[in-house]
Amino acid sequence: MSRLSVLIDELCPDGVEYRTLASLGRRNRGTAITASKMKVLALTPGPIRVFAGGQTIADVAEDAVPAKDVVRVPSIIVKSRGHIGFIYYTDPFTHKSELWSYTLDHADIDQKFVYYYLLTRVGALQELARATSVKLPQLSVRDTDGLRIPVPPLEVQREIVRILDQFTQLEAELKAELDARARQYGHYRQEALQPGTDARWSTLGAISTRTSSGGTPRAGSAKYYENGTIPWLRTNEVRFGEIWETEVKITGLALGETSAKWIPENCVIIAISGATAGRSAVNKIPLTTNQHCCNLEIDPEQADYRYVFYWVAANYEKLKSLGRGARADLNSALIKAFDIPLPPLPKQREIVALLEKFDALVNDMAIGLPAELAARRRQYEYYRDKLLTFEEAVA
Repeated sequence: MSRLSVLIDELCPDGVEYRTLASLGRRNRGTAITASKMKVLALTPGPIRVFAGGQTIADVAEDAVPAKDVVRVPSIIVKSRGHIGFIYYTDPFTHKSELWSYTLDHADIDQKFVYYYLLTRVGALQELARATSVKLPQLSVRDTDGLRIPVPPLEVQREIVRILDQFTQLEAELKAELDARARQYGHYRQEALQPGTDARWSTLGAISTRTSSGGTPRAGSAKYYENGTIPWLRTNEVRFGEIWETEVKITGLALGETSAKWIPENCVIIAISGATAGRSAVNKIPLTTNQHCCNLEIDPEQADYRYVFYWVAANYEKLKSLGRGARADLNSALIKAFDIPLPPLPKQREIVALLEKFDALVNDMAIGLPAELAARRRQYEYYRDKLLTFEEAVA
């Protein structure tokens, strides 16, 4: 940091020039390709990465896309639809034609410096994209072409990149260690849940005193949502953990006039629909859910609800594979028929106590590696934004 301060004081004490992103290099158009074709091409992997919307990618063969559409130099890809963002990519790539990218080749520009600066603009661009379309936030080429980028002397740019690269590397090392610990936890969870000779087999339905789903009050109806205080859970919030609050609240009128209904705390909730099917969670507060949640109220005389949750989470892939139809949906009957081994209750609680310790080490954001990783990310974002704030030079 001290070296950077010296450089700024020496090289640009009166501020820096700002230029538009479009003026710093060329914008790449991409290639015409469908999502279904990407899936087919990915069956024969190759060195060309194709980017689509969201997190969708495919690594395809050299001849899978026109050579004229392949970018072979480091560039910045704009994630322009849905979740807005940027990717700095150094290997050969292309992207769907509705996306675009920038290759910045001016002699006084460090492209990675510009990438780091663009990351500070993501929040504002996300708001801009939402204003354009609430259903699917989307940027236009004009929105990024016109972004004003600070251009300090090249030596300053490179020193900032060096500092931020160090932060990025530290975060990557922590993430890799956390991922390794998560794999280790998964192994121990499978071992701990292996049924012993003292276990009897039952089904999720047989050990539940009640199984229910919920409902979705009519979207856009103010009387069902405005000033609502009743927690209402959607399946995208079912993420293999505890639920202490929900993103959306509904009103008492919604509860009275729709199929949404209360469930007590400590239910095992299993998502049944589409991409979320098979994911599970435990609600730590009374709440309501949409119709795509299957809610199991566990009989405490037969099973510890936490043991049931760990079993369901550990068998996510098996449960998900039971899905039916084009979207591979589950249903209440399939879930209730799902087998579960039941050791005696004291043994279940021993297993839970062991798994909770491992779970905290991997997932608890208040302790250990997760806390350190979160702190490192906050530190990185703070210094990134601070380092990339420049006064504009007066012409």
